[in-house]
Amino acid sequence: MIEIGRICLKLAGRDAGREAVIVDILDGNYVLIDGNVRRRKCNILHLEPTERKIDIEEGASHSDVKKEFDKLKIPVWETKKKEIKEKPKKARGKKTVVEGTKEEKKAKKKEDKVAKKKEKKAKKEGEE
Repeated sequence: MIEIGRICLKLAGRDAGREAVIVDILDGNYVLIDGNVRRRKCNILHLEPTERKIDIEEGASHSDVKKEFDKLKIPVWETKKKEIKEKPKKARGKKTVVEGTKEEKKAKKKEDKVAKKKEKKAKKEGEE
């Protein structure tokens, strides 16, 4: 009863209760299924064969299975294409932009120190 093109009912797993078709027989215990389930390897003990059979080739693609299921008006698992995410490119050898050069930074530090000293002097003179 387990043969290519046989429509089965999935009994176990997250696809339980959905209809699938046997696309390929892998060995004595496992088959490749597709249809209203994810296309994957499945244990034959998890399938309940029905009386219906469709005409597909061994190893048929998802689109071939979809065409046959559409003829029988059975819903089909829709595969979605993955979106390609553009990753920002990292700039090699470039450092973040910092204001000024080292010399400018040192000069600014000195200016800040001088300004702080002047402020302290002005406070002391104001207190006296």
